[in-house]
Amino acid sequence: MASIISHPAIPLALTVAFGSRIVPARLVVFGVVCSILPDLDAIGFRAGIPYGHPLGHRGFSHSIVFALLVGAVSALFHRHLRASARAAFLFTFVSTASHGLLDALTTGGLGVAFFSPFSNQRHFLPWRVVEVSPIGVAAFFSAWGRRVLSSELRWVWAPSAAFGFLGAALRSLRGSA
Repeated sequence: MASIISHPAIPLALTVAFGSRIVPARLVVFGVVCSILPDLDAIGFRAGIPYGHPLGHRGFSHSIVFALLVGAVSALFHRHLRASARAAFLFTFVSTASHGLLDALTTGGLGVAFFSPFSNQRHFLPWRVVEVSPIGVAAFFSAWGRRVLSSELRWVWAPSAAFGFLGAALRSLRGSA
């Protein structure tokens, strides 16, 4: 998986790109939570749920259906998030779905069950460039953890920052026109 540190890069980049008028602070915070939410399935390891099980790690909680459900719930609570229903849905859907996409870019694991609950087949993207993160805090403070952070800076944070700043620049140009 990509690390818990890098999953928020996507909602943060979207926030910079689209601005606080479309993505208010409450929605940003919720989007960051949604970008990490799929990894709650790691609790299954302690509960004896096998990795490859539909509810195992990178299973249903990493699927498109799960992201759609999170987006739908967010749309229902859009007023609390101080956003339009459309913005709440889209922002949280993309934030949640980005988790599986980032994990599908990693160099390890069994892949991501994008189409769960209809199929538990696991998939990777054709470009597996993000060093897979260790599960657990202790291993993260090692040479492996440093390789992961270096990889994520290159393949997650740099493109996310570029997207965010490009979006902000286009917004600025459009506002001054």
